[in-house]
Amino acid sequence: MSYQLNSEQELLRDFVRDFAKTKLEPLAAKADEKGEFDQESYDALLEAGFAAPGIPEEYGGDGIDSVSMAIVMEEIARVNASASTILSSNKLGMIPLMLYGTEEQRKTYLPPVAAGEAMFGYALSEWNAGSDPGAMTCMAKEEGDEYVINGTKAWVTSAGIAKYIVLFAVTDPDDKRHRITAFMLHADDEGISLGAPEHKMGIRGSVTREMVLKDVRIPASRMLGKRGHGLSLALGTLDHTRISIAAQSVGIAQGAIDQAAEYVTKREQFGAPLAKLQGIQFMLADMAMKTEAARQLTYAAADRSGTQAEDLTFFGASAKCFASDTAMAVTTDAVQLLGGLGYSKESPVERMMRDAKVTQIYEGTNQIQRIVIARQLLKNY
Repeated sequence: MSYQLNSEQELLRDFVRDFAKTKLEPLAAKADEKGEFDQESYDALLEAGFAAPGIPEEYGGDGIDSVSMAIVMEEIARVNASASTILSSNKLGMIPLMLYGTEEQRKTYLPPVAAGEAMFGYALSEWNAGSDPGAMTCMAKEEGDEYVINGTKAWVTSAGIAKYIVLFAVTDPDDKRHRITAFMLHADDEGISLGAPEHKMGIRGSVTREMVLKDVRIPASRMLGKRGHGLSLALGTLDHTRISIAAQSVGIAQGAIDQAAEYVTKREQFGAPLAKLQGIQFMLADMAMKTEAARQLTYAAADRSGTQAEDLTFFGASAKCFASDTAMAVTTDAVQLLGGLGYSKESPVERMMRDAKVTQIYEGTNQIQRIVIARQLLKNY
């Protein structure tokens, strides 16, 4: 198999790279400093048509393929990781609708997001149910043709901004295999309240909040997929969306390499540029090798996402785990290469290092990814 980009993908990459460098890079430091949702980046993404890539054309989207989606994510994260979370947040709503939603649900929710009139959120985690989502306690009780939802969700990306939220709640507490069901929640449903925005280490231009639900009534028609199949829906969704985190990680790593390589060619010590020192060259070589390996693994996983290949779970987890570990390692080395400047907010690599950390945590910690990978490997024996 070859994952060399075709001519259309190369053109897309070049266009997104120029757009991101021109429109999004100047906003990155300000968004990080403010620590709130970056509306300016969202507006720029909407104008360029990149806020929700991959939504099929029949629902008003661009209909680009899964590898192209990864390319867009990578190039945006290369200069502004916070802005790239807009894409990943929207994908967390798009994928379950495409895989498990009804045609009526797709026609209801996808066009507004494609048009920039709404964003998606994803409410899976709880304070005591993170890596173990099956332990969630948020309840959805059936009453006639409605469900009444009570509970608390944690770490909801885009909460307070997203108009539609994919929510997971317990519907059948006595059924060990089919306890959880997915629903489409509307931000203006009565009974929803939000906690204060989390003060995060990185990705500070993306808002993350607690969501409290008290007697929230929604019609049964907003059930997503089958009753009791919510956990398999969540995991099936993550098989696809983890590839976005892999692409985001590759972008962050490449952005750090860009900064480090430029710096060492200009910074002189001992009468010569740092780039002349073999020790520096070896560091950059390792950074570049790891990042390119992560990129190729990400494209391979993205290709499998598009075809819904049988080994997607293995590749999605592998790409997310390897790419995010690479992003953390590469950004750490970039800070080292820039020395005192790298440790200062005068340089973007300080922000990139903080942004990289969460890629090892969200959409499944890398410890969980290794469990997933091992299970997929061992089942063949």
